[in-house]
Amino acid sequence: MAAPRRPDPAQLSLFVATEPTASTPMRPAPAAPATPGESTPAAGTSALASAAFRHPQAAREIVLGGHTVAYALKRVRRRSIGFIVGTEGLCVNVPSWVGPRDIETALREKANWILSKLHQQQERGRRLQSARVDWRDGVTIPFLGQTVVVVLDARAGITPSGAVLDAGAGDGAPRRLHTGLPSNATPEQIRDAVQSWLQRQAKRVFAERCEHYAVQLGVRYRQLSLSSAQTRWGSASADGSIRLSWRLIHFGLSTIDYVVAHELAHLREMNHSPRFWDVVRSVVPDYQRTREVLKTDVLPVFD
Repeated sequence: MAAPRRPDPAQLSLFVATEPTASTPMRPAPAAPATPGESTPAAGTSALASAAFRHPQAAREIVLGGHTVAYALKRVRRRSIGFIVGTEGLCVNVPSWVGPRDIETALREKANWILSKLHQQQERGRRLQSARVDWRDGVTIPFLGQTVVVVLDARAGITPSGAVLDAGAGDGAPRRLHTGLPSNATPEQIRDAVQSWLQRQAKRVFAERCEHYAVQLGVRYRQLSLSSAQTRWGSASADGSIRLSWRLIHFGLSTIDYVVAHELAHLREMNHSPRFWDVVRSVVPDYQRTREVLKTDVLPVFD
């Protein structure tokens, strides 16, 4: 993989990588003809369909660790062979001068990493599919790390676009989010009402946490705004602007606190140097554990 771009000093962001990448440095060499046993173009769609891991744009395949991997191949302007593993499968980016034999060698050198990431992404794909929300009366959603049950109740005296979370029965049962929608509300109406409520809660909770950690860190932020990003949890600008994804409201408060502290820490250190992480650690000592939650947990899929 090519060297990462230097971040804009005026803005630092917190990302969660959904597509693991790796690279293998290469030296220019004449392209060698393919030999028996190396990665080869698939004979047809039937061969690709039988692959254990198949990219939808796959044109070549190789056997790694007993698994057939059908991968997409792209010729790009770069100095090394790069591997991108996403929920769709493996994509190999190679310089124009690299031949089939070098590609196969690089794939075999990274076989363990590739197979590990393919398994992880395959499992993530299954979890994403199961996380798709079926918008109806009684559906559950995560809110601040806890399960909330959506209730359609037009008689509750709530406007159709509004919602009210009850105090809970105190018996450990999930709290109920009462909406002002009728029982025949469409999935889109339910989704919009719940999303609107979640965004309002996000604005309130994030503002409270920003105020709390700004005092602890000795910084001042100019404004707080929400985004709809699912892999860019937050960003901080040199002018004091903080931007957070409203989807963070699904996580527990400790996770929200880490992202808030991370972005506010950039107002002291606009980088990711050891000094920056020392600032984060001063208010969130176990931030590394929380970072793993952001990488592994799957959010509900609203659409």
